[in-house]
Amino acid sequence: MFKNVIALQQVARRTIYSSARRQVDNKVPLKQKAFQEDNGMPVHLKGGSVDALLYRTTMALTILGAGYVVYELVKAAYPQKKD
Repeated sequence: MFKNVIALQQVARRTIYSSARRQVDNKVPLKQKAFQEDNGMPVHLKGGSVDALLYRTTMALTILGAGYVVYELVKAAYPQKKD
């Protein structure tokens, strides 16, 4: 039983240590170049259409939330009619 555990550990260790790592291209310099160029665009929109969509969604939710807060404050400021 103990031999089997030792053999399993050796096989697992061999497959982990001998596996080849994936080569990943370093994209940091390209991103730095894109985000640091002076093109008059705000940095939070330089990521492309996904950034623009996230920005617009955030602004819409913020405006809707602020409107709802004002509505609830106005509703709470006036007394409710009792029947």
